[in-house]
Amino acid sequence: MDASLKPCFVAELAPEATITSVFLVHRKEVRQKKDGDSFLSLTLGDRTGQIEATMWEGVAEVQSSFEQDDFIRVRATVGRYRDKPQLTLSRLRRVEESEIALADYLPSTSADVAALWRELEGRIARIAHPDLRRLLEAIFTDPEIAERFRRAPAAKVLHHAFFGGLLEHVTSLCRLAELVVQNYAYIDRDLLLTGILLHDLGKIDELSYERSFSYTTPGQLLGHMVLVLEIIHDKVRKLDGFPRRLETLVEHLIVSHHGKYEFGSPKLPMFPEALLLHQLDDMDSKMQAMHTQLLSEEPAASEWTSYNRSLERPLLRTRIWLNGEESAAAGHAQP
Repeated sequence: MDASLKPCFVAELAPEATITSVFLVHRKEVRQKKDGDSFLSLTLGDRTGQIEATMWEGVAEVQSSFEQDDFIRVRATVGRYRDKPQLTLSRLRRVEESEIALADYLPSTSADVAALWRELEGRIARIAHPDLRRLLEAIFTDPEIAERFRRAPAAKVLHHAFFGGLLEHVTSLCRLAELVVQNYAYIDRDLLLTGILLHDLGKIDELSYERSFSYTTPGQLLGHMVLVLEIIHDKVRKLDGFPRRLETLVEHLIVSHHGKYEFGSPKLPMFPEALLLHQLDDMDSKMQAMHTQLLSEEPAASEWTSYNRSLERPLLRTRIWLNGEESAAAGHAQP
């Protein structure tokens, strides 16, 4: 690998800088300018984040030389568009994977995946309900499912959008559930944990995550809820005497976990464990989305982040806000 190919990362890009670096192509579109000429609209990224990029000139010579999920070396200037950083490219060329360090381009959980997996296995072993434990063991001891579950992101963009994100998200929810059930004695812990472990399992087939994250064709056509129901039905058929009514409860946990029709939920949560699953899932995804944005725009001097589309708001950097008050008070102090 030529180390000079990756001198800077997305998170390190300085305004008005001119850079030469290699990025992974997450999105590629050839669009038309008003005069009829083509321009490139790209989303580029590395392990520290993503950035939008545009190439206005010389497009005809390069547009067929690379595709989505390729690596390209670019010369570009760093600007801003709609209050977000953007690259304007003057040159680009495709580079081979052998020329780069792949770890520089794959956003991954900072957690120990092996430790998280052991935690998941231990939690399944402690499920007291024999049929729910049988179902979970049948699913998570499947080598193909286990391998993909450890690697998959929890979403394409919104939250835990990195390798290992699904496992990290599910582990976080299990830990939250263990705390919350102490406050609600009527909650069926085993049923809630089963819903948590399975609710996003369909993401392993809904998303494509070899380099960049996108939707598979089954993911586009069916979605992760239908895909996980297919997995559950396949495993249940192989378990003698699995109670049909219990299977229905597990299915309802899956199809109601988005909580509201406008959030894409086919059904509203209709028993306490289903409602609690939705609330915990919603909280964890929103907290992680906030945390990711605050980190991705560091270092920053502004009190407010850029607008977060998924949360429909900008975010306040509370430390900068509080430090500003302290600075103002110091400025007004009497000598």
